[in-house]
Amino acid sequence: MTDSTSPQRRSRGRPKNPFSDTQASTIQALDRGLSVLSALARDGGGTLSDLSMRLGMPASTAHRVLATLEKHGYVDMDEATQTWRVGLEAFRVGSSFMQRTNLLEVGRSTMRTLMEQTGETANMGIADSDHVVFIGQVETHNPIRAFHRPGSRGPMHASGIGKALLAAMAQGDTEKLLRRTGLEQFSPKTLTAPDALLSDLAEARARGWAFDNEERFEGMCCVAAPIYDSFQEPVAGISVSGPSARFSPAALPGLGEAVRAAAAEVTARIGGQAPRMAAE
Repeated sequence: MTDSTSPQRRSRGRPKNPFSDTQASTIQALDRGLSVLSALARDGGGTLSDLSMRLGMPASTAHRVLATLEKHGYVDMDEATQTWRVGLEAFRVGSSFMQRTNLLEVGRSTMRTLMEQTGETANMGIADSDHVVFIGQVETHNPIRAFHRPGSRGPMHASGIGKALLAAMAQGDTEKLLRRTGLEQFSPKTLTAPDALLSDLAEARARGWAFDNEERFEGMCCVAAPIYDSFQEPVAGISVSGPSARFSPAALPGLGEAVRAAAAEVTARIGGQAPRMAAE
């Protein structure tokens, strides 16, 4: 017979999970809070009724979640418009992630994989005023290959990465930059007519990658795609480059898809997001 006054024996191992399997071990209140914060970040803010309808959440629940987030500085409200927005503390948390990421460090493994997948030299570059600056390269083992020394510069309108970045910009910004720089001819295939270049950029935007068809150097081609930051703005480009003989019309779709996927991978790893059109 068991003595009812004796202490209960403690079970060993992990404590019993108070949440059911259907809850997938999540904390409902935290889940709601993160959903609200993500909605504000995605849409740039919203009123209580906006958030309630958007998330399918009762207004009273949404208000409690917002009040809790406000207490900790993750959201704040504009009293004049009654609009809630992401707060300073959320920025600090996000910044701590960005501080530990470095574009080239993050992209190095992706560039190596891209080189091995395509057999071509992989490059990374950023825009610097009116030019592209190459910041990294993983060379192919092929004896004939492209070479861009880190720190070297190239024209925006006559390089794969440059055209990928131009295509990712708002058209007004692209046209303003091109009016400022002009369209210098570097090879017989350089696109020096504004209409021809803008048409080429429109095609690049639609398919997700740009093609430099011997436009900088005769006999050399490049396929590139843009990398985006958390504001959905293009901050860099990744590419493969090599002799034009290996960039045949039959090979281009495969190279383009590989480069586009590599750019999407680096974008995700730095906490970025491609615009909806670029992501589709």
